[in-house]
Parts: sequence; structure tokens; C-alpha cells
Amino acid sequence: MKEPRTAAAAAKNQEPRTSISWGTGIALLYIGFVIGILTLVTMSMNQKVDLVTENYYAEELGFQKKIDKVARANALTTPLRWEVTDTAIRISYPADFSAGQLSGTVNLYCPSDNSKDIQFKVQPDAQNQQAIPLASLQPGRYLLQFDWKNGTVSYWNEGVITIQK
Repeated sequence: MKEPRTAAAAAKNQEPRTSISWGTGIALLYIGFVIGILTLVTMSMNQKVDLVTENYYAEELGFQKKIDKVARANALTTPLRWEVTDTAIRISYPADFSAGQLSGTVNLYCPSDNSKDIQFKVQPDAQNQQAIPLASLQPGRYLLQFDWKNGTVSYWNEGVITIQK
């Protein structure tokens, strides 16, 4: 014969229930949040941060000078040109400038890794040409920056190149 099913009989057949009180739940949530925040702080402290330049505040103040240099470079009848060949970066300075009057720097800035950054002096030959050998460069994407002068007049040109070996 079947036993009648009562609340007391049903309670005997159930396994003990484990429940978390609301206080314990809040404490676990808070501890999980703190662990998550500490993990993010640790990860951000270990992240490598390369600044474009170490003294960016001073360079920001001189930004108008750069804008003026770019405007002068864009106004040239024969612009500065460059091309990447199999062996070198070939730079052609304006032919109407005297090679002896040209000076400045050529910067190769690698946005992803500042250890690849490299700087060269402007040193054109008699035909106002300059070659930067690719053997001295590591593969990667570079921002090519020319800060150059013809006598006392300064110019700024820049472009993006990719070095592949």
C-alpha cells in the first residue's frame, strides 16, 4: 500500500539544501570585483607604453613651426621625393637647391616599437640624391620624417613606408 504523501514525509526524502545567504553572496561579489580590478591594474602596469617623443609638451608648443615648414615644403615647385628600392631608400631633394646648402635629419619612426627608430643626417650627393641602405633597418612599418633646411629656410615632409626583407 502506498503511503500518503505529506509535507513531513516529503521533507524526510529530500536531500539537505545548501544555500548561500545574501551576506555571503555580496561578500563573494565584492571579492570577485576586487580581484578583477587588481588583475586589470597589474596588466596595465606591465603593458609597454612607447611615447612618440619623450618631451611631447615642448614639441606641442612648437607645433606651429612644423605647420609652417609643411606649408613651405608643399609650396616647392620641385618637391622632395623618396622611394623604397630593394637595397635602399632613395631620396631626391629638389634639383634647384645646392647640395652644399642642404642639412637636417631623416627620422624613421616605428610606431609599434621605438627600439626600431633610427635617425640619419641629410647628406645629399652632387645630384641632390641620398641613399639610406636597407641593411641598417629592421623590417616593419615606419613613419619617414624629413626635417631639413636649404640654407636658413626649413622644411618638413613625411610619409609612411614599409620595409620588407
